[in-house]
Amino acid sequence: MAMEARSRTKVQMLYDACDEVFSSHKERLPTFQQIHWLKTLMDAMKAVDVGIDESGPGSPSWSPDWTTELVSSREVSKITYIHVHECDEFSIGVFCFPAGATFPLHDHPGMTVLSKLLYGSMYVKAYDWVKVGESNARTIGLAGRVMDGVLKSPCETSVLFPRSGGNIHCFTALTPCAMLDVLSPPYSEELGRPSTYFLDFPIPSLPGYAVLRERDLPEDLEVAGAPYLGPPIATVEDDLC
Repeated sequence: MAMEARSRTKVQMLYDACDEVFSSHKERLPTFQQIHWLKTLMDAMKAVDVGIDESGPGSPSWSPDWTTELVSSREVSKITYIHVHECDEFSIGVFCFPAGATFPLHDHPGMTVLSKLLYGSMYVKAYDWVKVGESNARTIGLAGRVMDGVLKSPCETSVLFPRSGGNIHCFTALTPCAMLDVLSPPYSEELGRPSTYFLDFPIPSLPGYAVLRERDLPEDLEVAGAPYLGPPIATVEDDLC
């Protein structure tokens, strides 16, 4: 896992590590050491490393070598997704939120997910199923709450697993903020990994637990797209060309 840090950007190092962990060993779940490696890389990343200016509109007073333009956090008026990379084994992307925006309760079936809050603060509520069946897909069931609080940047990268860590969660942006996400494997309707949304019904007589019930895609959920303006990434596909 030796990495030539001097010759690679932080996002390139993250891509290379994801490729090693998720593509080269896709027949098994990541080890603790591999997750720690990815988490350490993401802990060191800032918004500018993925082409986002968190300080205000327009370009910052200085510009990275790879671009003269950055995505401005202050100009994000709706939830916006920046697609960094996706392959069959993993995806890398950034969700940018304006203050007050909410991403409803949703799951990550059969996935390992690493999330790093790049700037700002958000309220997070997360659940895990109390009893996990053989199928990844659930439409209703009892869940235990594993988080109900506020994340403020800077903070450590969070990790969730297929059956633990808060696999079902929702966000509300308290300030403008952005979340860097690594998902493995990515969502796929064809392969039985759809994104399912839920309503939660807390149980007064059982604090910390709720019944989750599948809901339709919320009509008011709107996610815009924005171009990736960070440093270019050399991928395995590039090497084959």
